Amino acid sequence: MSIDFLAIGDTVIDEFIRLKDARVNCDINDEHCMLSVRFGDKVPFEFSEKIPAVGNSANAAVAAARLGVKASLRVHVGDDDNGRLCIDTFKKEGVDTSLIVIEKGKKTNYHFVLWYESERTILIKHEAYAYEMPVLPEPPKWIYLSSLGEGTIPYQMAIGEYVAKNASVKMAFQPGTFQIKQGADALKPLYENAEIVFCNKQEAQTILKTQDTDFKLLLQGMRSLGSKNAVITDGRGGSYAMDESGNAWHAPMYPDPKPPLERTGAGDATASTTVSYLIKGLSLQEALLRGHINSAYVVQEIGAQRGLLTPEKIEEFYEKRPADFKATSL
Repeated sequence: MSIDFLAIGDTVIDEFIRLKDARVNCDINDEHCMLSVRFGDKVPFEFSEKIPAVGNSANAAVAAARLGVKASLRVHVGDDDNGRLCIDTFKKEGVDTSLIVIEKGKKTNYHFVLWYESERTILIKHEAYAYEMPVLPEPPKWIYLSSLGEGTIPYQMAIGEYVAKNASVKMAFQPGTFQIKQGADALKPLYENAEIVFCNKQEAQTILKTQDTDFKLLLQGMRSLGSKNAVITDGRGGSYAMDESGNAWHAPMYPDPKPPLERTGAGDATASTTVSYLIKGLSLQEALLRGHINSAYVVQEIGAQRGLLTPEKIEEFYEKRPADFKATSL
């Protein structure tokens, strides 16, 4: 099948643990917050729930498929029940699984999500897989690259080289934890060959090694790494974007239909929905606004995928948007 949207990264089982006896401590600027539980004690929790086939790229592939985009996924799983559960879940979502690699003798990634109030802290561990760029019968329209673990730089360089050699392929880059830690210089070919890069404010500051809080400067900094377009999210502050002509604007969050349940996958929904609507031919501004609508409904459910909307629902909510839900120039 021809591929519009090829998501590359890792997939994982998320075990959500709903905490009720915890505290959050932040600095004077209400940043750099720490989750605290009693040390050396038995700490009660409300419930736990296992959610398969998630992770930045996996969430993106499911979002694209649900929006009617022909989506495929390149991830590695272990030869275990969890790996088979992930593959079955992707198939049910309409994601092409022909490029998924099952590695014998390996476990499928398994993370623990400490869920307190509407936020989550994730305990992560990436298995060491034998990553390699897949042989593709024809180039996809877009590659969506996100979270990969440590020791994957050669794999990521191969992806960047593939995009550089195939001018028709556009790449969206949403760097994950380890990719940000590796630094912009180590992943220079990815930033240079990206059509668009997505990150949040704190991630942009880390990538650029700056304490700047001016979003226009941060956007310019991200684009200076080579990406044609950049989007920086700011939680409840919405998103800031800059296109390849240097035009910058702010897009507000879509009003929550009710208080968020938990915020896992909000950024993934924004980014992958934006790319999906770019594939559909919308402008970056219009695509990003629809990304915010999808994000607003993702946070109404547990996990990153249950709340993902169909295109019909997104257009319904877009038609009902408040007057101030629009992009404004910076």
